[in-house]
Amino acid sequence: MSMKASTSSAPVAHNALPPPSTASASRSSRIAPHSHIKGLGLTVEGLANIDAAGFIGQVNAREACGVVVDLVKSRKFSGRALLLVGAPGTGKTALALAISQELGAKVPFCPMVGSEVYSTEVKKTEVLAEAFRRAIGLRIKETKEVYEGEVTELTPTESENPLSGYGKTVSHVIVGLKTVKGTKQLRLDPTIYEAILKEKIVVGDVIYVEANTGAVKRVGRSDAYASSYDLESETYVPLPKGDVHKRKELVQDVTLGDLDAANARPQGGQDIMSVMGSLVKSGRTEVTEKLRREVNKVVKGYVDQGVAEVVPGVVFIDEVHMLDIECFTYLNALLESPMAPTVILATNRGNALVRGTSDIVAPHGIPVDLLDRCLIVKTDGYSHDEVAKVVQLRAGVEGLQLGPGVLDKLAQRGETSSLRYVLQLLTPASILASLAGRKQIELEDINEMGELFLDAKTSAAAIGTGELAADKTA
Repeated sequence: MSMKASTSSAPVAHNALPPPSTASASRSSRIAPHSHIKGLGLTVEGLANIDAAGFIGQVNAREACGVVVDLVKSRKFSGRALLLVGAPGTGKTALALAISQELGAKVPFCPMVGSEVYSTEVKKTEVLAEAFRRAIGLRIKETKEVYEGEVTELTPTESENPLSGYGKTVSHVIVGLKTVKGTKQLRLDPTIYEAILKEKIVVGDVIYVEANTGAVKRVGRSDAYASSYDLESETYVPLPKGDVHKRKELVQDVTLGDLDAANARPQGGQDIMSVMGSLVKSGRTEVTEKLRREVNKVVKGYVDQGVAEVVPGVVFIDEVHMLDIECFTYLNALLESPMAPTVILATNRGNALVRGTSDIVAPHGIPVDLLDRCLIVKTDGYSHDEVAKVVQLRAGVEGLQLGPGVLDKLAQRGETSSLRYVLQLLTPASILASLAGRKQIELEDINEMGELFLDAKTSAAAIGTGELAADKTA
């Protein structure tokens, strides 16, 4: 890696900044179905706030999940699982995600559905084992020589392409970095410029560049830009202290699943960083139990040396009733393993036949021996006021404005159909409103959405009526 640095001796004040760049304002982030969930929203005493951390209602379920979080943190939940039961759209996935966030920001969260195990590529039990390994994190600490600071300049320099008479290529890139103590200008290799583009780094971001490898990492946005109107999901960090060129302890997070996959197709060196660098890019291969034991042995060695720390995460299996008797038996064994994550199961079934059997009917379609290991928490349906609050919250997250009467109309529909149905109407209704030249969603947009998109009960009734009419005609 080519690096030439020129240092400015005069320190730069933290608040001496150019105006925020327009590039930062264009940075966007995907709005997921549970983007508004930030935790369980409990008080210090473990009681649920009516409206907190993105959660509306589900007071009993949230308080029960808070007890589970305390059990996990005190390491008294091993060998057990949490089972969430309730109708579709009552917040089971949101509760699982909230538990993961309550355990810590860097805790791995590995969601899956029961039907994922039925793959033609790998065995059912292998899919479960893979999910468990992906939910166990490994935090690796290393001291490296880095260049760190806030980006003040990002200038690629082009030259004629020596391999062709046409076009130009980037010969090097000039990057200016600033800390509280001073500034430094770096002349970097074009391959590093590609990494900068991949990380979507712009002026005003705080980054570090590893001196030996040229690896680039975006830490966050400088907190001096916090007054600009960036998305809520943006992470603001203080201006780094000390010199731009320094030795720094870096923390990297991987999962045991990553290490398993890397060792299944080893490349390069055998140290843990080489293993991390050779993660499988494509294809799927089964990992043997022998290999997992070897990985566990290496990980234990790094933990004993104080180089790494194991971070148990959360594996969430939705529609757990879709698993069969073979999977349930294997799940019992996984729960008893010494290195197991927190397991959360969810189902919307009552008494049901256990898949893979012809005569075993059990509560929720789960064998009794596994049910005995579970703490069962029930989720409740939403009232009219709770539906209205959730719709208002989601509209705020998505940046949508609601006209008079729209919130009440959606709450009525959510009460008679489902919460998911009315939430799905929000974005299409906003498109109709914008096509009509309006900035907010009106009642006519909601009424038109109701005609275009039916809820499950209405569509089932319509098909049933059509079938009856067809039978009478026949």
